[in-house]
Amino acid sequence: MKVLVTGSEGYVGTVLVRQLVEKGYDVTGLDTGYYGDCNIVDPNIEIPIIRKDVRDISSIDLQNVDAILHLAAMSNDPLSFFNPEITMDINFKASLNLAALAKKANIGKFIFASSCSSYGINNTGIVDENSKLNPITAYAQSKALAEHEILKLASNDFNIVLFRSATVNGLAPRLRFDLVVNNLTGLALTTGKISIKSDGTPWRPTVHVEDNCSAFLLALEAESIPSRLYNIGSTDENYQIKDIAEVIRDNVDCDVEFQNQDPDSRSYRVNCDKIKNDLNFKIKWPLEKSVKELVKNLTELGLNHSEFDSRKYNRLKQIKYLIETSRLDTNLRWLNNIPS
Repeated sequence: MKVLVTGSEGYVGTVLVRQLVEKGYDVTGLDTGYYGDCNIVDPNIEIPIIRKDVRDISSIDLQNVDAILHLAAMSNDPLSFFNPEITMDINFKASLNLAALAKKANIGKFIFASSCSSYGINNTGIVDENSKLNPITAYAQSKALAEHEILKLASNDFNIVLFRSATVNGLAPRLRFDLVVNNLTGLALTTGKISIKSDGTPWRPTVHVEDNCSAFLLALEAESIPSRLYNIGSTDENYQIKDIAEVIRDNVDCDVEFQNQDPDSRSYRVNCDKIKNDLNFKIKWPLEKSVKELVKNLTELGLNHSEFDSRKYNRLKQIKYLIETSRLDTNLRWLNNIPS
């Protein structure tokens, strides 16, 4: 089976590509190359790459493809705050266009990486796939819109699966420190202190990057899938921010402080029983195991605070750097030749 992975060189993409290759799939990546110099370790997997902006995908790029795993996106809230219009163009319009092209090309399966952030603010208890969405950021809104419109293309011959991922964490070749578990762990290791701007009470569902990617493989391999929409994670892996900090403090000698200066309105607990029951999805990496892995490997790599705080591991800082150095224009288009 030939599989196209968009966003193949990102935090999740590098792990997903490795899992697919190990399973024997014929994998092609598509990536614009924003984060090409942002490795913490060498991905060490070589596949054919279509070096193209997801906004420019055409039917030519989809020849002989059997399935698409669509990860490419403006990947978090800070990036969406930076430019909400481009976020909508990439995450919503380009995703819908890709799905339409895939259907026209008779590609059998389209798996879309959405986000549990679309639940936004929910103080009524735990939410599931039937709960009303309440996206409060441009990133979350773009994902919710893409879900809604892409689902309209589904048919018996065009199998669409939408995955709302919990907040991803864990070690990967293109590690990110702008995700809560990774960020707080990095702070603890490099400063000896976890400083949280809020009061630590907001809830987040968490999932390790390896587990997150294994859900995509389950959907890819399944002959039939009972539903088109799943939360990725474990119902047991919902934590308040202050609880995440405590798990880290149990593994790193550090202090924890709450500034109570920047209240975070996003708060949601997510039920993930559906993917467990329908696809037999089981996590292998609960939060504490993930933290231990991060602590061990980041210590061995000698991570210091200057590197932790650098553009390499923060998506917004990297994009700003590419603009400031005249590599990208303000529409996030390459000004010279696209990277090889």
